[in-house]
Amino acid sequence: MPSAAAQRLDDARERAQLGVQDLRTRLARLDDDAIDLILRGARSHYAWTDCPVPRALLERLYAIVAAGPTSMNCCPARFVFVTSPEGKERLAKALKPKNVAKMTAAPVTVIVAHDLEFWQHLPFLFPHEDRRPFFDGKPAHAAETAFRNATLQGAYLIIAARALGLDVGPMSGFTNAVVDEEFFAGTTLRSNFLCNLGYADETALFQKLPRFAFDEVCSFA
Repeated sequence: MPSAAAQRLDDARERAQLGVQDLRTRLARLDDDAIDLILRGARSHYAWTDCPVPRALLERLYAIVAAGPTSMNCCPARFVFVTSPEGKERLAKALKPKNVAKMTAAPVTVIVAHDLEFWQHLPFLFPHEDRRPFFDGKPAHAAETAFRNATLQGAYLIIAARALGLDVGPMSGFTNAVVDEEFFAGTTLRSNFLCNLGYADETALFQKLPRFAFDEVCSFA
C-alpha cells in the first residue's frame, strides 16, 4: 500500500493529466485572430496614450507569465514595474537619449531581471528532489541558467500582455550596469531588458519590417 505522500503525488499527477485533457477538449488551438493579436499582427510600440494600467491588471499579467515553462520550474525572473516619476527618473539614467521619451511616456516600464541565486528556492519550486547541488558553488552555470530562463519569462510577458489587450515596447538601448546599480545594488538580481507597457498611440508606427522565410533560417537534421 503506497504511503500517504506517494498517494498525494499520484493524486496530483492524475489531476494534472485530467486538467490538460480537459483544456485540449475545450480549446484545441487558438484561432487566427488570436494568433494575430499576440504575434503575427502585433507590433512593438514607441508612443503611448495616457491611459493608466491598473495594478490588478499587472497582477493578472504576472499570474499568466508565472505559468510559463522554465527548466526545473526554476522561475529565475524578477520584474520591477516602474510607474512612479521617481522610478522613471532613476531608470532614465541608464537609457540612451532616444529611448528616454519612450520610457517616460509609457504608463509602465518593466525591468526584466533575473536572480543569480534562484536555485536557493528550488526546494519549493521543484520539490521532487533537491537540485540545489546542480548550482551551489557553480556561479557560471547558475548565471547561464538564470539568464536563459528569465529571458524566456520575459518573452512570456510580452505575449501575455498582448493577450490581455496591452501594447508592448521592448527595449535594449540602455546600460545594464547602471540599472543594476540603481535598482539592484547589494542584491543578487541582474537586469536583462526593459519592456514598456500600456496603450499605444499608433500614429507613431512605421511599416512592419521584413522577416526571414522558412527555408532561409530553418533546417532539418
